Amino acid sequence: MFAIQRHNSSDDLSAHLQNNGSTMLHKAKVGRTYGNSTNSPTSPTAAGITMTLGIVFNVVALIILAKAYNRFRRRSKATFLLFASSLVATDLAGHVINGALVLRRYTAGIMNLTDPPSDFPGNLKTDPDVPCLFLGCCMVFFGLSPLFLGCAMAAERCLGVSRPLLHARLVTTARTKMALALIWLLALCVAVLPFFSLGAYAYQYPGSWCFIRVMDGTQSTDLAFVTLFTGLGLSSLAVAFVCNTISGITLMRARLKKKSSSQRSSARSHDTEMVVQLVGIMVASSICWSPLLVFGLISATRSYSGSLSPDRNTYEDLMVTGVRMATCNQILDPWVYILLRRAILKKIYGITKRQASLRGSMLRSFRWDVSSFQNSEKKKVEF
Repeated sequence: MFAIQRHNSSDDLSAHLQNNGSTMLHKAKVGRTYGNSTNSPTSPTAAGITMTLGIVFNVVALIILAKAYNRFRRRSKATFLLFASSLVATDLAGHVINGALVLRRYTAGIMNLTDPPSDFPGNLKTDPDVPCLFLGCCMVFFGLSPLFLGCAMAAERCLGVSRPLLHARLVTTARTKMALALIWLLALCVAVLPFFSLGAYAYQYPGSWCFIRVMDGTQSTDLAFVTLFTGLGLSSLAVAFVCNTISGITLMRARLKKKSSSQRSSARSHDTEMVVQLVGIMVASSICWSPLLVFGLISATRSYSGSLSPDRNTYEDLMVTGVRMATCNQILDPWVYILLRRAILKKIYGITKRQASLRGSMLRSFRWDVSSFQNSEKKKVEF
């Protein structure tokens, strides 16, 4: 009897330790996935500051572009300014909507949960809630729209620089507005594909944002959706790179020839300003969006093949880094129009030219002093 009781006690103790261990492991896993306020890589303060900066910068850039559009309404630059204003307005809307949804997650206290119930919206075993679906849709829409707009702007300027007569005949304000509507419609159609059973949206680490399901339970439809998203984004960047390269080469050839009139020279100056701004947009978009596009596709591929588990934490951190950099793009785009304007570039060029002339005069003065000293030394030796 004593032996039986002792055996039962040891079994109970083993079961108790096993249950406690599994509970601690579950809490640790959930704590890593959704985090708490101390371990989370993001904070409501940082999200609020980023959102505020993005709103301020985009509003300033929008005011600058609106004033420029009123001045150049009847010129070829008006089309570019209409595209640019639409891009800044899209960045502003994305910053406000996405930022508000992320801050709502923080204010709801979801980030402080370390052991959510089975029906918790962030549990990847259940369907995400409506705010998650909406945030995921906004992430895709406001991610593709600026990339599409940057590509369209580069193509429009490439046509205007290389084929100005064809550009004047084909590109009008009405057609530009139609192209903008089609761009936004295309981005929206891609964003709502999960509602038609192509892919799905899910909460992402640390639980403050939603995106395509690339970490847990990734299916073939999810892989196809993230491949489409990544392919469209990278293709837009590639087309923008080709168009900007053609525009830059064309402007350089025209500048080297120097056979155009003063009126054409003024137009070429505007073209140079626009191409410089487009290059700035392309560089910022490539740096900020490529990590999220690439890491999302790699994560989905490995999750679908079942090889993500050993490096799950690494890819979760990479996805957080990617979405942070994508958010920075909405802050950097306005500075392209604020800093890379012709008036600012002229001032920078003037300052650089004055500095170069000052250094040249100082160098010439130094050389004159050295030559005078050497001549005096020679005279002394001859004497």
